Amino acid sequence: LRDDLASGALGIEVIDVGPGTATAAMTITDTMVNGHAIGHGGYVFLLADTAFAYACNSYGVATVAASADITFIAPVYAGDRLTAVGVERAKWGRSGIYDITVSNQARVVAEFRGNSRTIAR
Repeated sequence: LRDDLASGALGIEVIDVGPGTATAAMTITDTMVNGHAIGHGGYVFLLADTAFAYACNSYGVATVAASADITFIAPVYAGDRLTAVGVERAKWGRSGIYDITVSNQARVVAEFRGNSRTIAR
């Protein structure tokens, strides 16, 4: 967490980490909205990706994203508090699949699926 400068710079808080799981949260600020006055999807993706990263690195082995996909379900707005909850679905060899659900204070706003790959260090 100390070395995760990108997440820290955006005010992302890692709330919980367990084996194959992680929860992260952030508040959408005025500078995170696009020309339609809704939260830019890149920030929603980044929050989900952070929860994904912490979930797949929770075993203490360096792991990165091999691929990721997101479905935006509902818009978010400045002031919304987003929470991303990541859960491991499958893990085999050096690969894993993780689902991350992103919600605001009222509903699910996005579903993210990440495929991980452990790397040698």
